[in-house]
Amino acid sequence: MSIGGATYDLFVRTTEDLIHECDTKKSIALPLGSKVRVEEVIETCGGGASNSSVGLARLGCSAGFCGVISSDQWGEKLLENLKKEGVNIDCATIVENEISSFSIILSTENGERVILYTPGTNVHLHDANFNKDVIGKMNWVYLNHIQEDSCVIQDDIIEMLANEKEPRFTWNPGGCQLDEGLSAPNNKNLLSHTDLVLLNNEEALQFTKTDSIDDAIRTMLSIGAKNVCITQGKEGTIASDGKNLYHCPAIIDATVIDTTGAGDAFGTGATWALLNGEDLLTAVKAGTINATSVVGAIGAQAGLLTDTEIKEKLAQTNLAVNVRPL
Repeated sequence: MSIGGATYDLFVRTTEDLIHECDTKKSIALPLGSKVRVEEVIETCGGGASNSSVGLARLGCSAGFCGVISSDQWGEKLLENLKKEGVNIDCATIVENEISSFSIILSTENGERVILYTPGTNVHLHDANFNKDVIGKMNWVYLNHIQEDSCVIQDDIIEMLANEKEPRFTWNPGGCQLDEGLSAPNNKNLLSHTDLVLLNNEEALQFTKTDSIDDAIRTMLSIGAKNVCITQGKEGTIASDGKNLYHCPAIIDATVIDTTGAGDAFGTGATWALLNGEDLLTAVKAGTINATSVVGAIGAQAGLLTDTEIKEKLAQTNLAVNVRPL
C-alpha cells in the first residue's frame, strides 16, 4: 500500500535558450510581457503514492493507493490511470467541490525542470480518512512525501507498525518531516520501524542534522532503520544495511529526457527487490535500473518497468558496486 499524493502533471517542454545561470545557480527565465513558444505539451499522472503504487503494480505486486483525490477532471484522470494500471483504490478518498493536486512542469531538452504546483486535495489526508486497520493487514507499506497537515497520520502508522504482525515499511520523508528531523519523537519512532529509508543527499543531511553522508547513514541505522539509501543523481547511490556501505554508480550511457519521478522509481525498484527476498545490493541495482528507465521518458510513470523487464535488465546490466565495511 502506497500512502501519499497523486498529482496530475502538465509538462511544458521548452528549449535550453530559457536556461540562465547566475552565481552558479541555474534558472528557467521567462521575460515579463513576452510570448514564449513551447516545443511540446504533454499530460501525465504523477505524485509520490501514485507513482509508487503504479510502479509496484507493474512489477507484479498487488498494489494499492491511499490518498485523497477530487471528483474534478484531474481527479477523474488520476483514478482512471490507477485503475488502468491495476492499482487497488479501495483506500482512496474521493471528495467533491475541491481541486485535485495539479502541476505545470517546465522542462528543457536536457532534463532541467521547474515545477509549479498546488497540493490541492493532497492536504486532506488525515487520520479521519486513513484506514489503519486495512493498511495494517498489508505485508508492505510505502509512505511517500505527505503534506504538513497530513503528518497527524504518523501516530496511526507507528501504532500499526508496532503490532506483532506488523507490515514491513518503506519511508521517503519530505516537507515538515525533513524540517523537524530526528528531534521530533514521531520521526525518530517511525524511523526505528523502517525497513528502507529513501532520501537524496541534501535531504539526508537536513533530516539527520549531520555534516556528512556517512554520518547521516550511521545516525539513521543507530536509531533502527534496517536499510538506508541515499540517491546522489549522476553520482549514483550510497546505501547501507548496517554491515557494509555500497556505492552503486549511475548508468553513465543512459539517455536523460526528464528526471521527474526518478526518486520514486528508485524507491519502487528497491522495495520490489526487498519484498521478493533480495538483499540490499540487488535492491540498489533494481532501483538504479528502474530510475534510469524513467528518466529516459517524459513523466514519472511512462518508463516504469515490468517485473519481466527489470529481471532481464538486472541480468544484463553490469553495475560495478563498490563495497566497504561501514
